[in-house]
Amino acid sequence: MVEEHGPGILMAAFIIVVGILFNPFAAKAEEFHWGFKKSVNGIPPDAGAALNEMLEKHGAIYKGKPDEKVAYLSFDNGYENGYTENILDTLKKENVPATFFLTGHYLKSAAPLVHRMVKDGHGIGNHSFDHPNMANLTEERMEEEWKKFDELLYKTTGVKRTVYARPPEGIFNDTVLRKGNELGYRHIFWSVAFIDWHANKPRGKAYAYKELMNQLHPGAVILMHTVSPDNAEALPDFIRDAKKQGYEFRTLDDLVLEYENVDAILR
Repeated sequence: MVEEHGPGILMAAFIIVVGILFNPFAAKAEEFHWGFKKSVNGIPPDAGAALNEMLEKHGAIYKGKPDEKVAYLSFDNGYENGYTENILDTLKKENVPATFFLTGHYLKSAAPLVHRMVKDGHGIGNHSFDHPNMANLTEERMEEEWKKFDELLYKTTGVKRTVYARPPEGIFNDTVLRKGNELGYRHIFWSVAFIDWHANKPRGKAYAYKELMNQLHPGAVILMHTVSPDNAEALPDFIRDAKKQGYEFRTLDDLVLEYENVDAILR
């Protein structure tokens, strides 16, 4: 069974870790683990000049406008643990869109839920087929991971392909972003996240709610996992209270369009 782990090396301080690691198939492979210092007081986090430049070059995104109270919900689903249906119920009740980044295992093992995601109008993102370290793969294997997922998605739901990708565990490099672009994938990272991927270590509704509210900021791209009950229990109150603060929830299509409009103005 494919297991969903945390998004990159997200330590307590959410400090970005960038390293040069050795690849058994190459002399040296540059590898980045997505992470950041948590947002506080509504101030968006910053990945730093070097990563900002790399992401901008490939059209990768991790946050929206800093002056507009808009948030974007996304979920990473490596396997089903019984809580996604409740999350979908909440999204439907609150009329809030989300994007679910799925693996091949999830498509095969939780097809009815995937059908509901599509039926309810949510986006499906490509989290790879087998959940590998994408930065360690050849370009041919990267392509196989994304396309194999899309082929199964089409067979399962009739959705032709995905256009948004998210690397397993947040591990990536320039080649992953570039190759993704060549194949029509745009990488979407995140600006709000917390330790929520341990299926057997729930920390309670209050923990998830507090993390979400404390890190909320204009343009927030929120990453949550569905394997723990914490998020499913906290989501209704979080959505309602974020709306009370003036926040609106939009789709990743809206986020990408926002960036493209800015680029057009700058040109």
